[in-house]
Amino acid sequence: MKNFADLTEREVLAVAISAEEEDSRIYMSFAEDLIERYPESAKIFEEMAQEETGHRHRLLEMYEQRFGKNLPPIRRDNVKGFFRRRPIWLTKNLSLDAIRKEVGTMEFEAERFYVKAAEQTQDVGLRRLLGDLAEAEKGHEKVAAELTDQILSPDVRAREDETRRRVFVLQYVQPGLAGLMDGSVSTLAPLFAAAFATHQNWPTFLVGLAASIGAGISMGFAEALSDDGSLTGRGSPWLRGAASGVMTALGGLGHSMPYLVPDSWANAFRIATAIAGVVVFFELWAIAYIRARYMDTPFLQAVFQIVLGGVIVLAVGILIGAA
Repeated sequence: MKNFADLTEREVLAVAISAEEEDSRIYMSFAEDLIERYPESAKIFEEMAQEETGHRHRLLEMYEQRFGKNLPPIRRDNVKGFFRRRPIWLTKNLSLDAIRKEVGTMEFEAERFYVKAAEQTQDVGLRRLLGDLAEAEKGHEKVAAELTDQILSPDVRAREDETRRRVFVLQYVQPGLAGLMDGSVSTLAPLFAAAFATHQNWPTFLVGLAASIGAGISMGFAEALSDDGSLTGRGSPWLRGAASGVMTALGGLGHSMPYLVPDSWANAFRIATAIAGVVVFFELWAIAYIRARYMDTPFLQAVFQIVLGGVIVLAVGILIGAA
């Protein structure tokens, strides 16, 4: 790899041309990714892609005037210390806010490159062009803001906010809630069966720990492998899997942790079981609230479904353990 300071003017232009071409493609990829979810915002990124294409044409004209039509095979990845772009497959299904932050970083880094390139260039015309492009990149944030005001009317913003909420629910709330329900309810039976079979806290905690972690791993892989998000728009399968797996494990660990009360304490089993019962109560009500808040389920209906189901599973575990 070459040091930036060792680049010739020809190589600086070649790197700038390839960088503008790549950034233009990235903006168009953002636009294509957003077109179904946020069609109006997608237009903004299309406009920015056209801006980058215009920069590339100006750079190509300067290059052809000075060095002819043959571009040397050098890209920014071949230059030490040069800013890197994330692979486009890592930017798929990002939230709108995350894409806007990514674009802001891209424009800042592009401006920094043009400023540094202009400082080490001797040719007056090239120095002027690079300086102009640095100012243009610096002004892209203003251009984006102007385009946003022009394209995103209050009604459009309201629709996109609703879409953003729906995507958030699909990508994070739904898998996380499914995991929390599974972890909180499915681990009740083995945990309390072990508790009432042994009347000892430490063995009960180990059963709850194993059940929680095992259920978390199972739910995580099941969610990740069930849908790649390409058709449903539910986002990265591994992020959904992680959300589901973590919440499943937490749901089970919540009522397992009380059994860390040392067996040497007086009435240790009763204390741990009483605390676990209180934790279960709050877990089930939290699940009912989340369902009512994000899944548009009537609160009383959510309470009836979750609390009744949890109580039945809890009773089964106690009956089996006490048998």
